[in-house]
Amino acid sequence: MFSKILNRIPVHKRALIYISFAALLWSSGGLFIKVLTLDAFQISFFRSAVAAITIIIISLSGKEKLKFEFDIISVLCSLCYALILVLYVAAVKLTTVANAIFLQFTAPIYLLILEPIFLKTKFEKKNLIALIFCFLGMTLFFFGKLELSGIQGNLLAIGSGICFALFTLFLKWKKQIHKTENTMVYIVVGNILVCIFCFPLIMNNLVIDMTQSLILLYMGVFQIGISYIIFNEGVKYISATESMIIAMLEAILSPIWVFLGVGEVPSVYAIIGSLIILITIVWRNLFLKPGEKMEIIE
Repeated sequence: MFSKILNRIPVHKRALIYISFAALLWSSGGLFIKVLTLDAFQISFFRSAVAAITIIIISLSGKEKLKFEFDIISVLCSLCYALILVLYVAAVKLTTVANAIFLQFTAPIYLLILEPIFLKTKFEKKNLIALIFCFLGMTLFFFGKLELSGIQGNLLAIGSGICFALFTLFLKWKKQIHKTENTMVYIVVGNILVCIFCFPLIMNNLVIDMTQSLILLYMGVFQIGISYIIFNEGVKYISATESMIIAMLEAILSPIWVFLGVGEVPSVYAIIGSLIILITIVWRNLFLKPGEKMEIIE
């Protein structure tokens, strides 16, 4: 019934719905990371274990099969994705969700530096303008009253953003060299790497209660697993620019859920910095030549 209704919707609009729904699922992560009393490594381990199993099961039962590749770029893709997950969870535990998510979403700005170096693309003056404004926005997150843990959390979030940019760069590099669109496998391997990394750190703390188990089950199945499958389906039918901008709903919704759930309020400086980063990234991606838009990777 539901699939019949979706099939009646034009492909482009359906893709927009897919990406918006994926961003909605992603945005719930910050609230549950805050609610859970487990540490960052426990959350990362259980969430990624469930996510990897979910994607493998759905892939095996569907048309799209997973093809594992072990060349250097594939390994780097998976490693960067694993670092994105672990660093973001650790950041949320130490700073506000608003700080963590918006500092992570500076990834497109780092690409403006990385792509000309590694992919030999042209560096334009408008990229320099975007970089200046985005880094200005980032500095505001370190203003005002901020404890040491908050500073550490912000730095981890920036690290997550850098890994996000590298993950995107390696995906684009992989596409150019091997002409592959097989991104699902990197998500699976990345989640497995998270489990391998975290297990030695939590092997003495594997017992969790029923409530924690249900939350982690939701996060693994829906917030990471199914959400990425939905996103992967949506990006097939719209430009990468559109998908990037719509996906930023995650950055807008995450702080709202946390405010409604646990009453966490970002600082005024963080709000101003978030707006500067959001406007800069949207401006940089909207005002592009048609050829450039198709080159941007999600």
